[in-house]
Amino acid sequence: MNIMVQRLFAKRFSFIFVTAVSLIFLLPNISEATSFPDLVPLVKKLKPVVVNISTKQTVSAKHEDSEDMLDGLKNSPFEKFFRQFLENMPKENFSTRSLGSGVLIDAKGYIVTNDHVVADANEIMVRLFDEREFSAKVIGRDKKTDLALIQIQAGDDLPIATFGDSEKAEVGSWVVAIGNPFGLEATVTAGIISATGRMLGNGPYDNFLQTDAAINPGNSGGPLFNLDGEVVGINTAIMSRTGGSMGIGFAIPVNMVKSVIKQLKESGRVTRGWLGVRIQTVTPELAKALGMKRKYGALVASVEPNSPAEKSGVLAGDVIIRFDGSEVHRMKELPAVVAKIPVGRSVPMEVFRDGKRKTIMVEVAELEEAVKSEKSEKHRDKIATLGMTVQPLTPALIDQLNVPEKTAGVVVSEVTKDGVSFDAGIRPGDVIVQIDRKPMLNLEDFDKATKDRPAGSSLLILLLRAGDPHFMAIQIRRN
Repeated sequence: MNIMVQRLFAKRFSFIFVTAVSLIFLLPNISEATSFPDLVPLVKKLKPVVVNISTKQTVSAKHEDSEDMLDGLKNSPFEKFFRQFLENMPKENFSTRSLGSGVLIDAKGYIVTNDHVVADANEIMVRLFDEREFSAKVIGRDKKTDLALIQIQAGDDLPIATFGDSEKAEVGSWVVAIGNPFGLEATVTAGIISATGRMLGNGPYDNFLQTDAAINPGNSGGPLFNLDGEVVGINTAIMSRTGGSMGIGFAIPVNMVKSVIKQLKESGRVTRGWLGVRIQTVTPELAKALGMKRKYGALVASVEPNSPAEKSGVLAGDVIIRFDGSEVHRMKELPAVVAKIPVGRSVPMEVFRDGKRKTIMVEVAELEEAVKSEKSEKHRDKIATLGMTVQPLTPALIDQLNVPEKTAGVVVSEVTKDGVSFDAGIRPGDVIVQIDRKPMLNLEDFDKATKDRPAGSSLLILLLRAGDPHFMAIQIRRN
């Protein structure tokens, strides 16, 4: 019995001794794994490249609450009385201010920020780290990616940030956000990259970096740095139930920023490649039916007439699996890949068709929405008397507004509540297909139908709302 106890004790002692020795050798590795980076030298270096942006906008008072009340009084005996009362009320304009962040990228004063930071601003002021302030002008904006390029005139000695490679940003790697949350200048927060390739439903170019570094209102447009001091993203959005940080923030990958900013600097706008296909996700069931071993790529649902895709022989039912050398793993990846191809360039596209891979050469054309949107902006002044804004009817809007596929017309994008169009019952999202029984194929047709209409005349409008036709009459007021 004593011998057995001694042996058991010897085994236990041997185990304890070996474990203790192992821990001694592992301690340096454990210490290294749990240590945090020293951010002080990095922050001192990076703070000067981050700027505070404040903007001023002029807003027109429209008594929206009163208009909602009038909607409730529609066709009642009190409607006319209250409408006359409200029309005689003063409608003074007032100014609002907003705050954001930006990052210096060029010694000549170029600054990258978010489009929503400077959109509709009458005045943009930039405060540098040394507290100097300068008025800024907008060089170019891109609403689709929420990016903007502005410039200040502050000499040629400005510190500038270095762009990194967002493709190398790995989940779990440390990042630092610097910005002006709630107007608190040069606030530094740190965290990790929580995820990559996040899609938030904001459009075809969704591809965000997710981080748990605290991002709050005012951080918009500010940079997200890696530990090498390189910009890997531009902070743009948060997911929150309170309006403040909940540890889920999103940044635009810097590789997307590079291509957009380059075009904004050169021409003030972004030109994107266009293929001309409607695509959908390849589900496991579709993959099996198509004879694919796994689900990947972008399934072509339809091909637009006279598009680059149709001219190259692309067919509905093809699965695009590679474009210009880039693998298309998911449907959402294709628009971003096509968009960055220079217009007029022919590139190879690999499709899966009838159980085989096939390579097709396709010449990328220009995405017309960019050109049309510029025309639409200029169009505002021409139709001010109608109290509404219209824009071209694109394939994407046809799907969104639930109108027949071959519908031709213009889309109502905005209606002022004190205008004749609102009084007639026209609302944003309506598709105007005829005016005075003449088809509205484009903005030019709309211009001709509404130009120089005398006060007191009326326009007979045929529109589609959720696919259903409605006739409405607009009475032109006297100024």
